[in-house]
Order: sequence, then structure tokens, then C-alpha cells
Amino acid sequence: MSIYKVRPATLRDAPAIAAIHVNTWKEAFEGILPEADLASISLEKRLEFWREAIRYNDPQVHVAIDDDRMVGFVGFDRSRDPKSKATTGEIWAIYVGPGDWDLGAGLALWDAAREGLVDEGCTDVTLWVMLRNERAIRFFELAGFKRELNTARTTPMGSVKVEEIRMKRALD
Repeated sequence: MSIYKVRPATLRDAPAIAAIHVNTWKEAFEGILPEADLASISLEKRLEFWREAIRYNDPQVHVAIDDDRMVGFVGFDRSRDPKSKATTGEIWAIYVGPGDWDLGAGLALWDAAREGLVDEGCTDVTLWVMLRNERAIRFFELAGFKRELNTARTTPMGSVKVEEIRMKRALD
């Protein structure tokens, strides 16, 4: 049983979600993305994005709480990939603050997203992950995701291009 309470996000959560997003990016992608790109990540743009996502429920956003402190969030909805089946969901984002890594919050968020996607009628779920993000790949593999090797793509991110791969699993 998780020590984390997971609930749908509210607009009041947007500043904490944006801060977790930015801080986690800076920590997780150190050595993967150039320092200047990490330094230029805008809290204001992340705040605007997450406010809009929460307001329009696109994607659905849930937060993990430890006592009264937010430790992470997940955004999920139908797949944005062209040609995906209508029953395919997608994890758009899942982030846990660096001080709370490896304590179960990611698993609690994944469980909430899985339940939400099943409730929406999804039978499969996908996500995109940077090939050099070994921590995230390991987490998702432990959660039952498999790499779809024929999906590798190059995506512009800041001043560089990164290699990403799609991962997928059934929601049974």
C-alpha cells in the first residue's frame, strides 16, 4: 500500500506542478541536455501549460501528496500519436521531485493513470522517453512497458536533438 495520496489536480496545484516539472527536468537531464538549455527552462511557461491542462482536463492531471506536500504528478489521456487506435492511452508526463525519487510516488502515480485510462476504455498505453534517460526507462520497464524498437525518433529539445523511443504495455 502506498503512503502517497493521489488525487486529480486542481488549479491551485498548478504552481507546485510547474515547479516539480522544472526542478525534475534540471536534475534528471543534467548531462543529457546542455546546461544553457536546462537553465533556460521557463517556470512561467510550465505554469501556463499546466494551468491550461488542468482547466481543460487535457491531459488529465493527478498529483501525489505526502502529508500536505506535493511530491509528483502525472498527465495522461488518449494517445496523441497519429494512427494509434482509439483505445490507446498515453502517459504525457510523469514527474516526481528529485528528493522523492525511489520512494514509491512514481508507482502511485502510474497506478492512478492506469486506473484512469482503463476507466476511459483504453486497452493499451504508450509513452515517449529519451533513450539516454536510463532512470525513466528502468522505471517503465519495471512497470511492464516494453520498448517499441521501430519507433525511435529524433526530437528537437532546446538547442539539441534527442533520440526518443516509444514504450507500450497492455492495460489488463
